[in-house]
Amino acid sequence: MQVLEVDKIGSATSPLNLGKTVSVIEENLSPKAGDVVVVKALTESVTYGNLELPSGRLAKINRNDVLLGVLGKRRALKGFFGDVPETVKVGDKLHLLNMGGVIGVCSGHHSSLSDAIEVEVLGIVQSPKSNVQSPLVLNIGENSLPISNSLNASAPVVIIAGTCMNSGKTVAATEIVKQASHHGLKIAGAKMSGVACLRDTLNMQDCGAFTTASFLDCGLPSTVGIDDLAPIAKAILNKLNESNPDLIVVELGDGIVGGYSVDSILLDEEIKNATSTFVFCASDYVGVIGGIEVLKRFGITIDVIAGSVTDSQAGEDFVVQNFGIKAGNARRNGLGLFELLGFAKEKELAVA
Repeated sequence: MQVLEVDKIGSATSPLNLGKTVSVIEENLSPKAGDVVVVKALTESVTYGNLELPSGRLAKINRNDVLLGVLGKRRALKGFFGDVPETVKVGDKLHLLNMGGVIGVCSGHHSSLSDAIEVEVLGIVQSPKSNVQSPLVLNIGENSLPISNSLNASAPVVIIAGTCMNSGKTVAATEIVKQASHHGLKIAGAKMSGVACLRDTLNMQDCGAFTTASFLDCGLPSTVGIDDLAPIAKAILNKLNESNPDLIVVELGDGIVGGYSVDSILLDEEIKNATSTFVFCASDYVGVIGGIEVLKRFGITIDVIAGSVTDSQAGEDFVVQNFGIKAGNARRNGLGLFELLGFAKEKELAVA
């Protein structure tokens, strides 16, 4: 056993509330997603060179910085593609897969990005439950919410999904949270799929959500390779409903098809029944058509179209006229988008 001091802590470790001094071992022959590791940055990156800290602040990663992160997988269409290594030991070379501090073997990336930051393993963090005879690896799942196979009585749920990353989901979700909060509603926010990062849930809090939760709270550094994400989603909803919100706003990271198991949430009947409004974000008209067709197979009807396809009035009008679906834009008219959901009118009737 060795004790190491780290310079920067990745937000993917935040469920554990770790300090900068950790005890480590040299080898893990059966690593798992969520295992905590100490690494040294061997390179820097101009296009993807920051680490999100547990505070939510971004810190530049400098060569030779000692970082605390977690092993995990990523399947980003417009980012990095990587996996948990088969084994991990001191001296191994791995890569930073996202700004939250998810670390793995990078095997590809989007053409707009420079190479992933290369890191060298300095140690595998020990769990406090370890002893000399049986050292245990610390995993972010140690402090996680228990998964739930059933959904308790729930506040109305607004789900925001999209064609893929960067289709406008986060802008729509945070604007809906903001407008709902301004209308006097008690809002909870959730991120149920993607790769670990606090940015989206912190943005929801900044816009008025009084409580938030994500798959990271369930011990997952990402939702890649999870056969059934519905029990995780139900655990998040059950936790948020303990605070009696008026409305729960859910963002589903990535797209409705892809490597992050979003479809397993969309296919769950309990979650469907709890969903009051389904908002779909697309980048263009073909994305709208594809979303309608894919979601139809899932038994889901889109209530509102948002995202970058509606960034111009021409796009918004085209969607309404050609697809017969309400459309609103979060950037140009956040209040108008929120009013399409119907909750503003319900709040007015309740006050009257």
